[in-house]
Amino acid sequence: MVEILILYYSRYGSTTEMANLVARGVEEVPGATAKIRTVPEISTVTEATAEPVPETGAPYATLDDLKNCDGLAMGSPTHFGNMAAPMKYFLDNTSALWFSGDLAGKPAGVFTSTSSMHGGQEATLLTMLLPLLHHGMILVGIPSQESALSKTTSGGTPYGPSRHTGGKEGITEDENKLCRAFGARLAKVALALKNAKL
Repeated sequence: MVEILILYYSRYGSTTEMANLVARGVEEVPGATAKIRTVPEISTVTEATAEPVPETGAPYATLDDLKNCDGLAMGSPTHFGNMAAPMKYFLDNTSALWFSGDLAGKPAGVFTSTSSMHGGQEATLLTMLLPLLHHGMILVGIPSQESALSKTTSGGTPYGPSRHTGGKEGITEDENKLCRAFGARLAKVALALKNAKL
């Protein structure tokens, strides 16, 4: 068995929907299970603290969730061509895992959503990959053989699933397929690497 951590931040629910579809793709692969976690909001007011358990949605991620996973799918909305501050803040606090090398050799990939057609989805995905490279993770994207990637007019890139939410209701069929295909591919790579000596 492999466990894929679906780690995401979502303000209005679009990235949450993608995370659930990625998890569904993971669980379509025999021998793979998905664990969904989110990160809390951050505040410029240093006295503000988040409740230890969110009122709704996925539980907050811990460093142990990262340490114990066999693969990682990380999602964030696009904020000016970069990941949202709560996800960046969470990653900035993973130094202990970097020192121990606990993430090295594990497969990982990224996904994003934005309300603007030219909001910087690909830039966001690329910048989200950088900390994963520093952790020694093996990057997984979406191969061009995935048919929805070549015909989508809404969202999707070789770097990972993306979604354009502006002015439309719900996720498109292509975005759905790409999220699930990405989750399945990540699970298959994790299964292949589970006992590999890298």
